[in-house]
Formats: sequence, C-alpha cells, structure tokens
Amino acid sequence: MEQEDDSSPCFAHTLVDGHVVDPQTRHDVSVFRKSNRQRLYALRQKPTLEARQSAAKNIADQLGTILDDISGKTIAAYWPIRGELDLRPWMEKAIEQGAKIALPVVVEKNHPVEFHLWTPDCKMTIGYWRIPVPADAVAVTPDIIIVPLLGVDKEQFRLGNGGGYYDRTLAQLPSAMTIGVGQSFAKMDTIYPMPWDIPMQRIVLADT
Repeated sequence: MEQEDDSSPCFAHTLVDGHVVDPQTRHDVSVFRKSNRQRLYALRQKPTLEARQSAAKNIADQLGTILDDISGKTIAAYWPIRGELDLRPWMEKAIEQGAKIALPVVVEKNHPVEFHLWTPDCKMTIGYWRIPVPADAVAVTPDIIIVPLLGVDKEQFRLGNGGGYYDRTLAQLPSAMTIGVGQSFAKMDTIYPMPWDIPMQRIVLADT
C-alpha cells in the first residue's frame, strides 16, 4: 500500500462519535470527570440504608407530581447499581397505574442501548457489567426515560458512570422526555460538556 504524504492533514485522531474534539481538551475533561466521579461515588456510600430509602421515596413522590397521569406510557427506568437510588417500588406502582416499564440493556459494546420490558415477576438474567436485565428481550421505545446521575451541572448536563451509553441512546430518541435523578449532593457548576453530551429536560434530586 502506498504511504500517504506526511504533509497531508489527518484529523482522525480528533474524532469522537463523529465530533471533532481537541485531544488535550478531551484529556483534561476526562481527568476532571474521573476525579469528580470518585468524589461522588464516595459521597454515595455515606448515607445509611434508611437515608437512601428515604431519598428514593422523595424522588418517587416528585416523579408522581411531574408525570401525573402515566397510564399508557412506556417509561424507561433502571436497575440500581453502585449506590444509585432504588426506584423499583415506584416502578411497580407505575405498572399498577397502567404504565409499561423498561430497563436499559447493552446489546453491543459502545452502541446505543435497547430498552426491554420489565415487570416485578419477570425472569431476569445477568447482562453487561453484570447488571440484571429481563431474560425475555421485548424491545420497546420509551416515551419517558428516567436516567440515574452521579452529578449534574447548572445547564442540566449529567455526569454518569462514564460509558457514554445514555448519550448515544438519547441522540436517537429526541422525542423522549428525559428526567435525570440523583442525590442532593450531585450539584456541580459544570461537567465541561463535550459535543456529544445531551442535557436532561428535567432534573429531580432528593430533597432530604
């Protein structure tokens, strides 16, 4: 194969998910986010089980007010990991109120997730990152997406676990209502959003 002229500009190393990003900026933002993830993970471990349950109930109460009538709606929620608030009691209540609940499922690494229908009694299996997912894959398109967050800034950009799966997915679901949920200590001035980051439409933090 003929070697390309070294003088020809090549920007491939600056492309991330189709966006041109300065490598040094990307590195600096990555370091900043990693440091804040560690800080926020540590804060998640401090509350007692009772305090976390109280925070989850507070979030559930706020969701009930924001969403009002959810009958006939398909809502993507999440299975709690790494100290995330457990909204499964609210998910069960939502089903009783006529909503359908789905969980995010990684079907291919570094690609958008699918949302598979979940019920309290459905059979579960172990998915990517050893997160439980519905064993019977019934994919649906959600009307509302409840997104767990570690941190969130003033522009409603969320700091998550760092995999980028939600941003890839939300980019393909522009009509879905997005609600980021987390603890009260999640507030940050900025996460230094990158071109692929997608802000939440609503933020619900535990008022404890």
